[in-house]
Amino acid sequence: MNILTKDFYTEDTLKVAKNLLGCTLHRKIGNKILSGIIVETEAYKQNDPACHAYRGKTPRAATLFKSPGLSYVYFVYGMYHCVNVVTEPEETAGAVLIRALEPLGELSNTNGPAKLCREMNISRELNEVDMTCLKSPLWIEKGNNIPNHSITTTTRIGIKQAAEFPWRFYIKNNKFVSKK
Repeated sequence: MNILTKDFYTEDTLKVAKNLLGCTLHRKIGNKILSGIIVETEAYKQNDPACHAYRGKTPRAATLFKSPGLSYVYFVYGMYHCVNVVTEPEETAGAVLIRALEPLGELSNTNGPAKLCREMNISRELNEVDMTCLKSPLWIEKGNNIPNHSITTTTRIGIKQAAEFPWRFYIKNNKFVSKK
């Protein structure tokens, strides 16, 4: 196994968002491991009005200022969870939202951030999990490098503020990318 290290996540959030494409997200539940290839991401940075850390280190955003490689799981619309991985050096907030997975094994409905969390049983209990540790219940392994010509860069979806930022990335022609 080739688990991604803290150094990978210490980079600029936009770079990490692109480089996560083709990597594999794993979720361990008991003796079972659920997995999917990351096919879509969105970047969020401290100076971004759509980022939870835009107003500083609030209780909700505190995780975003912590160690790169931690999970950031939040609850939205009173019913959905979304999973991110913290990026940038410590005390500089940033995160990459995992928007969609190409399912491996028994996963099926993973073409959206809430859907993949539901399928992989990811909830707030997994907030601040060290995703760089194989003993973790949640981690990401290096995958195939996706060349730039196979990556679509576009505006983010599902948000109101700064939706025009071209910080959404996905693998071209992948049928598991989320719908607008």
